[in-house]
Amino acid sequence: MNALALRRIIGTEHPFVPIRGEGLPVAVSPDAAPLADSSDATLRALTDRFAQRAGEFDRDGRFPHANFADLHRHGLVGMVAAGGFGGGQASLADARRVIAAVSAGDAATGLVLTMTYLQHYAIARPGSRWPAVPRDAVLGSGLERGALINALRVEPELGSPARGGLPATIARRGADGGWRLSGHKTYSTGIPALSWLAVWARTDEDAPRVGMFLVPRDAGGIRVVETWDHLGLRASCSHDVLFDDVALPGDHAVDVRLPADWAPIDGSPAARELAAQTAWMVVLLGSLYDAVARSAATWLKDFLRSRVPASLGKPLASLPRMQEAVGQIEALLWANRILLDQAAAGVDAGQGPGLVESGLLKHQVTGNAIAVVEHALQLTGNHGLSRRNPLERHHRDVLCSRIHTPQNDVILASAGRAALGL
Repeated sequence: MNALALRRIIGTEHPFVPIRGEGLPVAVSPDAAPLADSSDATLRALTDRFAQRAGEFDRDGRFPHANFADLHRHGLVGMVAAGGFGGGQASLADARRVIAAVSAGDAATGLVLTMTYLQHYAIARPGSRWPAVPRDAVLGSGLERGALINALRVEPELGSPARGGLPATIARRGADGGWRLSGHKTYSTGIPALSWLAVWARTDEDAPRVGMFLVPRDAGGIRVVETWDHLGLRASCSHDVLFDDVALPGDHAVDVRLPADWAPIDGSPAARELAAQTAWMVVLLGSLYDAVARSAATWLKDFLRSRVPASLGKPLASLPRMQEAVGQIEALLWANRILLDQAAAGVDAGQGPGLVESGLLKHQVTGNAIAVVEHALQLTGNHGLSRRNPLERHHRDVLCSRIHTPQNDVILASAGRAALGL
């Protein structure tokens, strides 16, 4: 879609909610939305640039604003959003290529971009429940301004809502017909740069509904508590966020349903859409952690080719034992590539994996990625664990793959029930 067509769609009919402050590290003209450039040359350049910065961002626990400026300059932040304006939504295969390239340079940047892509896909898809005005504000600002969005779902007491339970975050009806939102969210990935927060909350009605409320980041009553001091993905800055009576328009209850309505009937259109959304999530997160493993493997191979111990007199790469170990790593990465490519192609053809298969895909790909980095650490010893080298950061980052929904115990129990016909 060209910029003129975009402006015609989102111009006066659906004005943006103003976005200010931290949410926009990039200042761009509202008269032009950059066209997406996901060429191989551009993605290689971004990988290299992000890799050069990643160590510093990781050490400082500092959000990589500069990376998102680069991504928006190439039209990559809003690439998936374009489908909401009839511009042809990016395929999952295209999104996978971008996430893989970004994450190979800096996994924290890849994670924040993944979360924005997942929200843009859910909002822009046919049949989205989001009202037109907030939907177009989010998608349009992503295209024109590189505005980021993420879902804030996890709470101190609730944990992950994927395991059940009602959130403690509450939306109350205001006298003006709008909403007043209060609550506490943890692990709010990318919060220093988000323009939009899709907050999982329940209503205070007699029969509570639960779902997403769209909160502009600059709304009054929002406080970020810098709690993120994590082993891995340190630059994602996934801090806590407190909401104190935040005022929202009525149409910012963008997808709120009775709790039972969030469990669609097998075979229904809603169930198929849930499977497609889950497949998008699993393929993009799998691509992220696979890319971390590939970066670790690349560093390992360079190390083995250049390291010449005095007692050996030739590179470590010449040893059959090292060659066999690298071959094992290549086998794991080959399996990941086949699994992820096939899943993405299936989704794009409307024949993607079901929920059980998506879970198994996540389990296998992330398990392989962790194994790759652990093999590399075993082969390099102190060199791999030195903070001077990126391998120890890759190890810390790849371990974070285990925390994403669905988690391994849920994946395996679901697969077991399905296999047993239960």
